[in-house]
Amino acid sequence: MEVDTDDELLQSTHDIGSKGPPPDVTTNLPTNFYQTDEAKKSKTKLNTVTAKLFRHGEYQPLLNGNTSNISDTESTDFVHFSCNHFESDPEFNEKVKNVEYAIDHNVLPQRIYEGSSGSYFCKNLDNKIIAVFKPKDEEPYGMLNPKWTKWLHKICCPCCFGRSCLAPNQGYLSEAGASIIDEKLNLKIVPKTKVVKLSAESFNYLAIDRMKSKTKQNLANRFPNMRFDRIGLPPKSGSFQLFVENYKDADYWLRRFETDEILSEEEARTFQLQFERLIVLDYIIRNTDRGNDNWLIRFERFKPTETDHTSSKNNSNVTDSSNNIDEIRIESETDHHPNETSCSSSKPSVSINIAAIDNGLAFPFKHPDEWRAYPYHWAWLPQAKIPFSQEIKDLVLPKLSDMNFVQEICTELYEVFKENKGFDKSTFEKQMSVMRGQILNLVQALKDGRTPLQLVQMPCVTVELTKLKQDKQHHIQAQPSYLSNRDRLDSDVELKQSFHSRSPLFSCW
Repeated sequence: MEVDTDDELLQSTHDIGSKGPPPDVTTNLPTNFYQTDEAKKSKTKLNTVTAKLFRHGEYQPLLNGNTSNISDTESTDFVHFSCNHFESDPEFNEKVKNVEYAIDHNVLPQRIYEGSSGSYFCKNLDNKIIAVFKPKDEEPYGMLNPKWTKWLHKICCPCCFGRSCLAPNQGYLSEAGASIIDEKLNLKIVPKTKVVKLSAESFNYLAIDRMKSKTKQNLANRFPNMRFDRIGLPPKSGSFQLFVENYKDADYWLRRFETDEILSEEEARTFQLQFERLIVLDYIIRNTDRGNDNWLIRFERFKPTETDHTSSKNNSNVTDSSNNIDEIRIESETDHHPNETSCSSSKPSVSINIAAIDNGLAFPFKHPDEWRAYPYHWAWLPQAKIPFSQEIKDLVLPKLSDMNFVQEICTELYEVFKENKGFDKSTFEKQMSVMRGQILNLVQALKDGRTPLQLVQMPCVTVELTKLKQDKQHHIQAQPSYLSNRDRLDSDVELKQSFHSRSPLFSCW
């Protein structure tokens, strides 16, 4: 027995309820159809497994990652199937697998009550937070956003609803895009983020979706031979960002640096290097929502042991690979006596990290030019008045000066953005034109030795990429270019630069 459509499903459910108990289906069945109690229990377990198998509408294994953290007895019951495959990134692959395994064992994602959208802490089987999931349809202006403030905003102030410079409901793609740029430039300040599909009872669903799911499960339990395309709630596409521990809002530490935790000259320089990486990222993606409450700082002072002091002389940079965050640790250069067994007299070492989270309101298709300017709030910090260091120039300037490298970034972003059902090539090309203009300004500011504050005061630029083609009469025509993975910027490609002169009404808001 098969049910192909939801209408047939609801109708069949109605018929079953209205016609009383089902007829005797044992008539004319073969004698070997009757089973023992043990066989029936085995079949009931198989039905439960089948329900999990069809949960996401996929017939392929969830992941091919390592299952070393799951016991043999547990793995035999885990038959969760999904479309989330990250074979090129086994570590991220394993994180997603652990979350889905936990959901199957009723360790559900927990809604984050701060913020203006539906976002969730995802946990592993040990109830430890390992990621943050932001579904597409629960974004600030999504249809299923559980936060009533945005609904009130839409009803009471429709003229200011949304951000006119951003493509609607692409925040989850923007989160993943920021992670791509962070990885390409080796900034290591964005926790690794990718687009995944998850389903859980704790997510916000329409009542009809929950009713369909419950009906299918009841029918599957009552009629084992009935098959569905999917049993359970429909999966949600969204951004899956690895969770970083021991971080606090930047606003908290910035205030402490002014009062209680006064930074030394060397510590301030270390923080400046991390701060410049944040500036590079935000400016390239044109982040329209970078306040001091949505980037994080981890600051730790501690006295090193003798072993740590010896090893730190050879390597003062330590990378936290699990969260893709670059950790910079500065320790004193004090020499130790060969017979010294204690480091109690040593100066304390410092660990400083920055994590750039909440990158969902970025990649605009035009520069803000209507009501608000959406300024970078870090531009008002004293660190923004210091010229860019030679370290950040050596890190990003050789790459960003190469337009072929910039095109590689555009291509990787295209591979992510095109998965959106409402993807529009012309809008995407406008987004890339804005990003190329931002990169052009950044390269010029780095070469001229400007400060971050001077960078944000530069005129807004867009750089459109066009291919030159000749028609039958040999007249050259310029057309918007959507280069494939193998295309490079050759002589038939033109970069058209234009300045954006229109200013928004409120320049400081």
